[in-house]
Amino acid sequence: MKITLLNTFFLLTTVVFVSAAHAEGIKVISSTPYQEGHDIRNKIINECTNLGSKLAKFTKSYSSKKGIDIELVDSLDTSDKGKVLKLEISDAVSQGNAFIGHRKFVEIRGSLWKDGKKVASFDGQRSSGGGFGAGYKSSCAVLGRCVKTLGKDISAWLENPQDGASIGE
Repeated sequence: MKITLLNTFFLLTTVVFVSAAHAEGIKVISSTPYQEGHDIRNKIINECTNLGSKLAKFTKSYSSKKGIDIELVDSLDTSDKGKVLKLEISDAVSQGNAFIGHRKFVEIRGSLWKDGKKVASFDGQRSSGGGFGAGYKSSCAVLGRCVKTLGKDISAWLENPQDGASIGE
């Protein structure tokens, strides 16, 4: 059997393609939902409509920097094949404002599943007063700071998922 340079190229290309196709990412819903039965004020839900999508995007962004592949999907089922990260916003508080000072808080819950079996879970929370220039930020922007940092916390947890972990503050 004579192997030519062209045959070697096709063989190597096929091996690389097949390996890339089997690389396993973690599915995350593209907009993190609020936990069922939550007690979050409607004002936060109605005005800060992108909190859930921000959490998913920040989780993906920070995870990719650590070499963790996150695939954002429109719907999620923990019984799906492969890895699934179920996230929920379990609480959010927005007190204060730009004039008297922000006091914002976001709490989340997450669980990692593989092939329909729960691997590990966590609870997380972050609060913010708005940081530098808080007087020029909206309440939703400050809540956005909380979910941004939570996205970073989730990516760190994904490096070594421990069941029952507390992340964030």
